Amino acid sequence: MTEPVRKVCIAGAGIGGLTLAIALRKVGIDVHVYERTAALKPVGAGLSLMPNAMLALRAIGVDEAIRKVGEPAGESFGLRADGAVLQRFPIGEIAREMGTVALLLHRADLHAALLGALGDAHVTLDRAVKGYRDDGRGAALVFEDGREAEADVVVGADGLRSVVRRQLLGDDREPVYSGYTSWRGVTDTLCGATPRQLSETWGRGERFGIAPVGRERVYWFAVANAPQGGRDEGDPRPALLARFGKWHAPIPALIEATPADRIVRTDIADRPVVTTWCRGRVALLGDAAHPTTPNLGQGGCQAIEDAVALSGALATYANPSAAFAAYERARVARANKLVEDARRFGALAHSVNPALLFVREALLKWTPRSLVRRNFRSIFRYEDPFKDA
Repeated sequence: MTEPVRKVCIAGAGIGGLTLAIALRKVGIDVHVYERTAALKPVGAGLSLMPNAMLALRAIGVDEAIRKVGEPAGESFGLRADGAVLQRFPIGEIAREMGTVALLLHRADLHAALLGALGDAHVTLDRAVKGYRDDGRGAALVFEDGREAEADVVVGADGLRSVVRRQLLGDDREPVYSGYTSWRGVTDTLCGATPRQLSETWGRGERFGIAPVGRERVYWFAVANAPQGGRDEGDPRPALLARFGKWHAPIPALIEATPADRIVRTDIADRPVVTTWCRGRVALLGDAAHPTTPNLGQGGCQAIEDAVALSGALATYANPSAAFAAYERARVARANKLVEDARRFGALAHSVNPALLFVREALLKWTPRSLVRRNFRSIFRYEDPFKDA
């Protein structure tokens, strides 16, 4: 007879790994998180937690703590480079109808809030995972220094280049480059941006997004078609201003107001979807299972949904195989659809074909508001699959 899962070890102290650890503790399962970095520094830029993520966090009792470090979103706008409004997206209104908020926040603030809810004692730093061992009766994370951490179940929440995924799926392939790169920054002043108002401006193979994240700060991102592996030599702002300096306010001011050392450049990549996230006593979560381009703002949100579903499955089923099967049933189809939708969205957003640009603008401008709302509600929907189990 299979014993219930009593201990879980997690590779990766990102959003998904920490959320899973919090959720497992809520259901009485011992948990420990191992992170390769030597210090959890306040790195990263901004992100959004859409209603689905906030409802999932509510299910494990931490949504109010997260709300305290973020800024509720109101409206979002799709714009042309000259500032003309193409479409209004009632994100805040939809969130209120769902009984929650859409939250804008700095990634470091979210990370700190999650770590505070979990407790430092459940996280070990400077422990790089090399792989795992699974003998059928138990499992262990295996570290590069030769040590191991034994558990009933291990979870790979170790991101886009997950070593746990590589062993579980036998997949050594590199992530697939999207064709566009990104720059992300956070200012210490609004620069004329409107609190709680998001926007994304589309040009020819280029985009610029603006999201106030509270405390007079603005998270912005710039995205442009570019060869893979490009790097900025020195200060990236002159090149960014050459691209976006004639776009509508406050885009140039935001670029100029951001210290050069706080602008992060990242090539955008994902992986082909897979339907196997678990094997034996090992499971994948978040970007390790379904890395996505950030075009729908759902990467962190889906990792949070994964975490709540996996904890619920492990609490419901004594047999890890049954728990993992239930986890995959609850999550694979939805997460994979969003990966593919985000990829298609990015291809449309970065088109340089004049005919497609005309069609794109017409779609943004003339799509009925009822259809816009329906599409967003589909993305934002959330049901706890194990709430009544």
